[in-house]
Amino acid sequence: MLRFANTEYLYLLLVVPLLVVAYYLTVARRKRVMARFGSESALVRLMPDRSSGKQGLKFWLFVLAFAMMTLAVARPQKGAKLREVEREGVEIMIAMDVSNSMLATDLSPNRLERTKYAVGRVIEGLDEERVGVIIFAGDAYVQLPLTSDMLTAKNFVERISTNQVTKQGTALGSAIALASSAFSSTSEGSRVVVLVSDGENHEDDALQAAQMAAAQGITIYTIGVGSPEGAPIPFEGDYIRDKEGNMVVSKLDEQTLQQVAALTGGAYVRATNASVGLEEIIDLVNKTEKAKLSIEIFEEYDEMYHIPLLASLVLLLLEFVVLPRRNRVLSRWNLFG
Repeated sequence: MLRFANTEYLYLLLVVPLLVVAYYLTVARRKRVMARFGSESALVRLMPDRSSGKQGLKFWLFVLAFAMMTLAVARPQKGAKLREVEREGVEIMIAMDVSNSMLATDLSPNRLERTKYAVGRVIEGLDEERVGVIIFAGDAYVQLPLTSDMLTAKNFVERISTNQVTKQGTALGSAIALASSAFSSTSEGSRVVVLVSDGENHEDDALQAAQMAAAQGITIYTIGVGSPEGAPIPFEGDYIRDKEGNMVVSKLDEQTLQQVAALTGGAYVRATNASVGLEEIIDLVNKTEKAKLSIEIFEEYDEMYHIPLLASLVLLLLEFVVLPRRNRVLSRWNLFG
């Protein structure tokens, strides 16, 4: 497969037809000017060494050299090599609660923003691991499949918002089930789910999902975001209210999160303004047995710019050595008209 690294330079090729048009307009104008001094046959006798054929040849050599130089600057590259590298590490699925309750401000600036900041900082510190991201509210979605590209993972986390889900709620069980199905077949024994939520599960059976995850050898670490006292949830300049008009207060449900972690041999940590708890979780993850992870890596493309560059230099050299007048020795064969 052929590609160009700097495709923007290919627009310079649009200059080629303009050069051709300009050249032939110049030739036509020159003929009209010369016609004022006499007929074409008379002018040929007056200028026997003049060769319009060589002038045309020099022009086309220059145009081709320009085109080749443009291709060289655009850096043509030949198809990438693909190789598989085997590394030892842990596969980590981070499941982040993005329900409206995560907008509560008992953590500064709110639960969700505090979580995103901490998750991003932890992702920056990962090296050999592979990480994926799941978001959930009333339903769960894979935001980012498992990847070793930590920069991409961090960028995905930074863009997470409560607007990315249409169904509200907190489906802890769906998030655990989806995370459990997202691991690769080579990571058995080295699978970790980090579940970040306020724990207010209203949708499904989180404990049953945790038991199924434990049967697959998956360890779940949970982080409780919020406070047991709770806080109101900002919404469109006011706060979310119930049918009676009372403010809804979102409280941290630690019991569910503690039970989920205990069922899988994991641990529970409560987030605070000083620490969201991911640092402690990562310390535990680092003690997890490492699996051999097969990672596909694209090698750099083979550079091919030297071919059009060499062709351009050869064409320029030919253009330089070709003289715009007839060669007296070869003129008898009329090679250039």
